[in-house]
Amino acid sequence: MAPKVLISDKLSPAAVQIFKDRGIEVDFQPDLGKDKDKLAQIIGNYDGLAIRSATKVTEKIIAAASNLKVIGRAGIGTDNIDKDAASKKGIIVMNTPFGNMITTAEHAIAMMFAVARQIPEASASTHAGKWEKSRFMGVELTGKTLGVIGAGNIGGIVCDRARALKMKVLAYDPFLGEEKAQKMGVEKVELDDLLGRADFITLHVPYTDQTANILSAEAIAKTKKGVRIINCARGGLVDEDALAEALKSGHVAGAAFDVFAKEPATDNALFHLPNVVCTPHLGAATTEAQENVALQVAEQMSDYLLTGAVSNALNMPSVTAEEAQVMGPWVKLAGHLGSFTGQMTDEPIQAVNILYDGVAAGMNLDALNCAVMAGIMKKANPDVNMVSAPVIAKERGIQISTTSQDKSGAFDGYIKVTVVTAKRERSIGGTVFSDGKPRFIQIKGINIDAEIGSHMLYTTNVDVPGIIGTLGQTMGDFGVNIANFTLGRAAAGGEAIALLYVDDAVPAEARAKLAETDLFTQIKPLAFDVA
Repeated sequence: MAPKVLISDKLSPAAVQIFKDRGIEVDFQPDLGKDKDKLAQIIGNYDGLAIRSATKVTEKIIAAASNLKVIGRAGIGTDNIDKDAASKKGIIVMNTPFGNMITTAEHAIAMMFAVARQIPEASASTHAGKWEKSRFMGVELTGKTLGVIGAGNIGGIVCDRARALKMKVLAYDPFLGEEKAQKMGVEKVELDDLLGRADFITLHVPYTDQTANILSAEAIAKTKKGVRIINCARGGLVDEDALAEALKSGHVAGAAFDVFAKEPATDNALFHLPNVVCTPHLGAATTEAQENVALQVAEQMSDYLLTGAVSNALNMPSVTAEEAQVMGPWVKLAGHLGSFTGQMTDEPIQAVNILYDGVAAGMNLDALNCAVMAGIMKKANPDVNMVSAPVIAKERGIQISTTSQDKSGAFDGYIKVTVVTAKRERSIGGTVFSDGKPRFIQIKGINIDAEIGSHMLYTTNVDVPGIIGTLGQTMGDFGVNIANFTLGRAAAGGEAIALLYVDDAVPAEARAKLAETDLFTQIKPLAFDVA
């Protein structure tokens, strides 16, 4: 059955056609986002939801989304999506961070020009029939110093445009390296240095715990007298009340804001102040950008629903279409390894250590880690997946560590998962053979070669004669057909294990009969999703 996508906001016809051309069924209801109750009633019918900013994907909507796998936001901001609720339910949240980069950067430059030359006020005055030429004395941008807070995608474009205007550019960004700064032609500085030297300051960072109120009252007090501040990034980055006071005192000469702490902004401390330019979150509001992000979200959602490729997800590692194809068997293996340890572990898990060897070490380890954790968590929560598993693990305080190493054995690559509890450590290793099928190759340090089936039986025992016969006879007595039988031991007469791949689940009565023999120290039925 073809995946089904609901579009609840206005997207271009070209974006709708992309879904259709890829074989995805589309329900285009561009005004549905305004009707929360109706959206909640029908969202359970869809695999994907494509939105802009009008639709509010609340916890209530997500709770009703019984089949939803992906939410795609045509744009950068995802404040209208309850990402925590989506992650816990295993729903991928995607945005389109590159479709409106140029548009937003250009808006910041336009706002800088507007506040430098007081263009909005001069326009309003002239429209009113006044001719106040001497009132609107501006400043040039050429030769001035621009401080850019956040030199990523959009900030980098602003830096480039500002240099073309012959401005000196200072950049504060903890993730910006000296070599990259030199290539960009900017000076990498600390925040206090930027505040004290910049004639104009523009912000281009996301809203996080680290960036919230980054231009606080204290920071604004450190700025150069006569500075002009531009914010086209996110509301809440600037203390708007403190900025209003600085504007009134004359310490700050002007401000240009496209975003506000509370939106829609119908009342704000910056409103009605002289030389403050305000626009209603227009950073992405160009026909080109709106088309670009609509096409991008349609492609991303289609790729995920049809191939498993993940792009620009906020709660899941990105996986390209090529990676998804190559890594498919390894993702399955990682899930099986996690599932084995999860089913075998009854006490609380404290830590999970994952070793990647050889070719496995060169793959997308973040995605493989998610698969391992999803496998571990399935025992407690059958609906868990690669999106929700890391969230649940974090809530439970489980520490996850990863180690990579070059090829070290007979296999081109393998994965080894070790689960740590207060009582013990339990480990299992596996690889993918040339036929694309995952195999278990080591349990508790004992080498084996076990094909993985939907129903399996794991036993441990002291290495004595009669184990194979007892297992075979008991399975036969209860009509359980053995598809594959794997044995391994640490040493002659030492600890031994058996892993049976059987056609049907081993009934409790059969396990009880095995226990009565007193030959086995552990008897554990296992189930794996091998579809």
